[in-house]
Amino acid sequence: MEFLLRREKKLCQKYDSLSKPINKDLKVGISADLYLETLNGLRHNSEDGTTGWFIWSGKFEERDDFFKPICAEHLLKLKPEVLKYLGLDIGFRFLIGKDNYEDVWFDKKISNV
Repeated sequence: MEFLLRREKKLCQKYDSLSKPINKDLKVGISADLYLETLNGLRHNSEDGTTGWFIWSGKFEERDDFFKPICAEHLLKLKPEVLKYLGLDIGFRFLIGKDNYEDVWFDKKISNV
């Protein structure tokens, strides 16, 4: 587990983010099409037993039922490649895809929500 925390912290340093590890017992919002190739993630403030993370693949849709809650621990079994991003601070986003594509950025609009 300590190795995993080091990976999260290293990524946070790379993108000039505070390190805010998640509680793996809390919920993450995921889309039903999580098995498509490109994964997107964004972190809002956590509330009501959530990590603040929303993760999806495919086209984002503004529907109330687009995201379903899942325990973060279960998400990490389904998509272990997202683990190193989950320590990023509120307002950060990531996009990962084939051939080790990675884009991480801070979105000020998210941090103000």
